[in-house]
Amino acid sequence: MKASVEPSLSKNLQIPPLESGDRLTRHEFERRYTAMPNLKKAELIEGIVYVASPLRFRSHGKPHGDLIIWLGTYKVATPGVELGDNVTVRLDLDNEPQPDVVLIVDEQLGGQAHISDDDYVEGAPELVAEVAASSAANDLYDKKRVYRRTGVKEYLVWQIFDHKFDWFFLENGEYISLEPDANGIIKSRVYPGLWLDVAALLSGEMTQVLAVLQQGLNSQEHQEFLQRLSKISN
Repeated sequence: MKASVEPSLSKNLQIPPLESGDRLTRHEFERRYTAMPNLKKAELIEGIVYVASPLRFRSHGKPHGDLIIWLGTYKVATPGVELGDNVTVRLDLDNEPQPDVVLIVDEQLGGQAHISDDDYVEGAPELVAEVAASSAANDLYDKKRVYRRTGVKEYLVWQIFDHKFDWFFLENGEYISLEPDANGIIKSRVYPGLWLDVAALLSGEMTQVLAVLQQGLNSQEHQEFLQRLSKISN
C-alpha cells in the first residue's frame, strides 16, 4: 500500500499550485490550472497569474447574472451568435483571461474566434464583458490593453462601486467610449440590435433593460443582420 501512495504523492508535488503574481508561460499556466480542479477562476494577463478571490453576491454575482440575462436574450434571438460564461480564452502566448461573459459569432459565419479541439476559445471574441468590483484597476488597465491589442471589438466594463458602465469600441487600433444617445441607450456597433438602457441596468430595472433590447431586436438593423448571417450559413 505504501509503495502505491508514495509515487502518487511525488507526482502531485511536481506541479506547483497557481498563485497570484506567478510569471508563467501559457503552457505552464494551463498545466498548473488543470492540476487544480477545485480552482474556480484564474487568469494569465501579460504573463502574470491572477487567482480570483471569493465572489460576493451584490458586488458580482447579481450584476453578472443581469449581464447574462441581457446578452443571453440577444443570443437566443440571433442564430449564429454564441454566448460564453466564464470561459477561458487563449488570446496569445502571454494572455489567457477568463472573462465574465463573451459574445462570439460562429466561426463558420465569419467570426474571428474559434473553438479549439480541446474546447477552448482561441482568438479574440467580438465582445467581452466584465464586472469590475475590487478588480477594477486590472479590468480597466492591463486587461483593457490586452483586449485592445488582440482585437476584441467591443469591451464592456460594469464598475459596481462607481455605479458606472463603460462600453468601448475598437476603432483604428484604439478603444473609444460609446456614449448613450438622447434616450439613454447605447447601441452596439458590432452586434446590430444589441441595445442597452444604461440607467436601467445600473438600477437593476431588468424589465426595462429587456424592453429596450426588444426594440433593438425588432429594428431593421437587426433583421438585416439576421439575413446576412442566414445567407452566409447557406
